[in-house]
Amino acid sequence: MASVTFDHVGKKFGDFTALNDLNIQIQDKEFLVLVGPSGCGKTTALRCLAGLEEVTSGNVMIADQVVNDVPPKDRDIAMVFQSYALYPHMTVFDNMAFGLKLRKVPKDQIKKRVESAAEVLGIEALLKRRPRELSGGQRQRVAVGRAIVREPKVFLFDEPLSNLDAKLRVQTRAEISKLHLNLQTTFIYVTHDQTEAMTMASRIAVMNKGILQQLDTPQTLYDKPANLFVAGFIGSPAMNFFPATLRKDGSDLLVDSGEFSVKIPEDRTTTYMPYAGKQVIFGIRPEDIHNPLFVPAGIHSSMIDAKVDVTELMGNEIFLYLVSGKNNFVARVDPRTRFTIGSKVQVAFNMDNFHIFDPSVDPDNPVAVR
Repeated sequence: MASVTFDHVGKKFGDFTALNDLNIQIQDKEFLVLVGPSGCGKTTALRCLAGLEEVTSGNVMIADQVVNDVPPKDRDIAMVFQSYALYPHMTVFDNMAFGLKLRKVPKDQIKKRVESAAEVLGIEALLKRRPRELSGGQRQRVAVGRAIVREPKVFLFDEPLSNLDAKLRVQTRAEISKLHLNLQTTFIYVTHDQTEAMTMASRIAVMNKGILQQLDTPQTLYDKPANLFVAGFIGSPAMNFFPATLRKDGSDLLVDSGEFSVKIPEDRTTTYMPYAGKQVIFGIRPEDIHNPLFVPAGIHSSMIDAKVDVTELMGNEIFLYLVSGKNNFVARVDPRTRFTIGSKVQVAFNMDNFHIFDPSVDPDNPVAVR
């Protein structure tokens, strides 16, 4: 078992900076997910750890040993790729055993390891089949099994579910989470899907443009995003943002967007009073915008006038795409809601759950005010 450390790691491809001073400490047996949009550097970080890319600066460490110059085969890691990378002419058993045969592992140990991994993954009946006889989900489990039999210190997963259909992604996601609990090994997982990250990770590293934006537990990233990028990336649908001014009204503090004004609850005014009169970004998640008929009890709510642009009926909830002046925003409301397209309605903002971001330091990625 092993911890993993990215110590001021930088990676350049010519003039392009793929990783910029990346610092992450991953604990032994942790399930860490690297998440971010395409081109953010998450796969490059994984490939630097695997030894498939050389770091430009800094150190990559496994179990406190610097592995910058250690060949991939000697890093005691196993990687599961997006493309499965199975040998089409080999059986499932031979695909899973191939790496062990190259390492001259005795045949009886190979048989034991392959059968044990197949049992864990529920593919015992598939060992004599070839990849073309398997479904996408079965091929993915074989690819995971090939990694398990090596009994590595660290498992690396590079978007392993992106080729699966929606139902199978949910099922396989749960299987990988159970696998981590059973194996008690360090898992590092790369995805662009924040739902995968939120449901699987012990901690999540959110990346953008080669820079680590925030590293924390899924719940903390959701409740306390460090900046506008993290706030907009974590959560589905994404958080709504409104350019606004914080305005004093007697002893009250209001968020004034120009189209609407909402009062900040008294127990939070102390935090935001220093920003009175300043331009800010007001953020609120779709799940904190309610139909006034079904507002949860005990919250501080403020009513907003809006026009319904689009409705999406999801069965257990309804997504409302709303317009207020120049502002477009999304609400996740109770399925009993009967708003119709084009109608003028009121919705209730839950002012116990909102976010304020200060654009004065970095207009492109305002930081959260706490």
